[in-house]
Amino acid sequence: MGVCLNKFADKVPEPTLRRLPWYLSNLKLMRERGEMYVSSTQISKQINIDASQVAKDLSYVRITGRTRVGYEVDALIEALEDYLGFTRLHKAFLFGVGSLGGALLRDSGLHHFGLEIVGAFDVNPELVGTEINGIPIFHSDEFEKKMSKAQVNIGVLTVPINIAQEITDKMVAGGIKAVWNFTPFRIRVPEQIVVQNTSLYAHLAVMFNRLNFNQE
Repeated sequence: MGVCLNKFADKVPEPTLRRLPWYLSNLKLMRERGEMYVSSTQISKQINIDASQVAKDLSYVRITGRTRVGYEVDALIEALEDYLGFTRLHKAFLFGVGSLGGALLRDSGLHHFGLEIVGAFDVNPELVGTEINGIPIFHSDEFEKKMSKAQVNIGVLTVPINIAQEITDKMVAGGIKAVWNFTPFRIRVPEQIVVQNTSLYAHLAVMFNRLNFNQE
């Protein structure tokens, strides 16, 4: 089986990029069960997505399977991890060490998906100077100094919404190139800055709405 990674990832539809990690997780479970080959049909049954959609999504990764055998599980896992950027370590700073920010600092699993939070910033004197999961917490005023000494291009935003834009502006001015925004506030950034919004509250609203609709 041949593997050829697509260099034009920016052309991949976002829904496809969101589904690829689902395939990866299920493939790892299959490998744990000792399975060596898998077909689009098998993947589709695992995650309830049409087999033709699975095949189309995997076509962006440019990996081919064997006739009547399918994809080699190990090779497909390797290709997906590389394609998604999980094999390269991306360093990040986290801003706002509240309950959610603290939970992310404690989440060692992020490291396995290519994200290493190397420092956090807050103004709470009870937190500044301490560590969570070995990650140091600095005062927010130290960001520019720490940024000048670190190869960090990602900022994780978990601050209160009333300062979300202010902290975002500070991050961008300091050299952050991508923001993982966990606040329900739609931050404004220059065109070249990458933003991924992951609002837990927005997802809750959708879930509650569908739950109520289904119960009517």
